[in-house]
Amino acid sequence: MSDDSGLWLLLAGPASATALYWGLYRYYRNTDKSHAFERETTVEAKPVTGSDRQVDTNNGTKETRIRGDNVREYRKRVVRGGGG
Repeated sequence: MSDDSGLWLLLAGPASATALYWGLYRYYRNTDKSHAFERETTVEAKPVTGSDRQVDTNNGTKETRIRGDNVREYRKRVVRGGGG
């Protein structure tokens, strides 16, 4: 065997591994076929419309409980099914 035949065989391993990696990367990533939303889509900004109307305030609340709660009336909260 000559020295030239061994050299190409030695270089064929890394070259084929690189080609396989690049082919799989291109196949699974599809970088050449993907849609670049930021570059290819035009979104026109419009001024914000609406109003800033205050509905209600809850500042300085002194009540510690919510009106109409049924925390202590557990028989009204718990509905038992079936016979008893």
